[in-house]
Amino acid sequence: MLHRMGLYEDYFPSIIKGKKKVEVRLNDEKRRKIQVGDLIEFVKVPEQDETLIVKVIELRHYDTFKGMYKNIPFDDFDCEGWTMKEMVDGTYEIYTPEQEKQWGALAITIKYLRKSNGG
Repeated sequence: MLHRMGLYEDYFPSIIKGKKKVEVRLNDEKRRKIQVGDLIEFVKVPEQDETLIVKVIELRHYDTFKGMYKNIPFDDFDCEGWTMKEMVDGTYEIYTPEQEKQWGALAITIKYLRKSNGG
């Protein structure tokens, strides 16, 4: 199955180079449909002029983003040298603590397959 998700352009080179191995998301209704082996098409936001295709290798569920970051090396997010506070605060710029409490966190281990243009 193919899932489509927005992704900030800063992360595109990191995924292509294989440095960002884990994508962080809320474990909301949309994400609960993802299975290991599925494909995700990341659409660059806000431009939506570039897409990447990755394969889902592993799914790990956590109650909190902090719990996730305690369990997974920061290198896997391409965040080497970051502090726990920077990791959590950065995530809260995207998701609220209320959303985290409602849905929990999902670590999606990905493998880059290919790039395509034109969204």
